[in-house]
Amino acid sequence: MVYVSGQVALVPGGPPGLKEGGVGAQTRQCLQNLTAILAAAGSSPAAVVKTTVLLADMGDFGAVNEVYSEFFPASPPARACFAVKALPLGALVEIEAVAVAP
Repeated sequence: MVYVSGQVALVPGGPPGLKEGGVGAQTRQCLQNLTAILAAAGSSPAAVVKTTVLLADMGDFGAVNEVYSEFFPASPPARACFAVKALPLGALVEIEAVAVAP
């Protein structure tokens, strides 16, 4: 199993701070970071069996889901989604995952 801790929209090698552009852009960056970690472990989004999505505002669920479905287009993994009071660095979204190792 591969356990990926919560990812926020930090851009690897980029300037300090979170990806700008709103919750959609932050979701995409979270999932790109998650994909890179899975690849480093020899896995991929197709092997993800469970995710947890944390949102600063549950009203953002639709925008997050739109981007999420790009990364998990067929047979998406089980998912829990929670609204939280605050996320690290003022992030709008954080995503963690569990995947099957190769």
